[in-house]
Amino acid sequence: MKLYYSPGACSLSPHIVLCEAGLPHELIKVDLKTKKTEHGDDFNAINAKGYVPMLVTDGGEVLTEGPAIVQYLADLAPAKKLAPTAGTMDRVRLQEWLNFISTEVHKGFSPLFRNAPAEWQEVVRTTLAARFSHLATVLEQQPYLLGNDFSVADAYLFTVLNWSKWVKIDLAPWPALIAFQARVAARPGVQQTLKKEGLL
Repeated sequence: MKLYYSPGACSLSPHIVLCEAGLPHELIKVDLKTKKTEHGDDFNAINAKGYVPMLVTDGGEVLTEGPAIVQYLADLAPAKKLAPTAGTMDRVRLQEWLNFISTEVHKGFSPLFRNAPAEWQEVVRTTLAARFSHLATVLEQQPYLLGNDFSVADAYLFTVLNWSKWVKIDLAPWPALIAFQARVAARPGVQQTLKKEGLL
């Protein structure tokens, strides 16, 4: 498999899942500003969406959305228990979390990376604070989003919460989120991923 990624971007989530699952893979780095791969290829010609992550499966299929990619990868290594079995209510709960992170947290950060006007940034920060409070309430009760077991949703949440430091959001008001980040960061698969991306 090939994962097109950019260090620290949302592609960090499927990269973590690949390492946690122990799945063999090739990494291809993408410069999101120039839209060039590390080999000099035009990334827009490879992926019309122009953003990472993009996974090319061993069968040649192309997947381009993080929540779909991480579930696909988890299902390739069921013994690792990174996602509940498809068709169960637990799997629906996982999908519920992936959708919440994608739409309410991930996309919430976007204006902060795009130099939005100060007034709009204030609205965005207030909204993100409310989302963080909801997440903290859950993570005060259990170590991971689905309970005691790490899942692909935790890999995704870890990835987007990492962006807080880049946009100067202090997580101090939510100690449960700080503890969650430390817990996930300490996992060997996550350490391996962060080293590969030059983030340690």
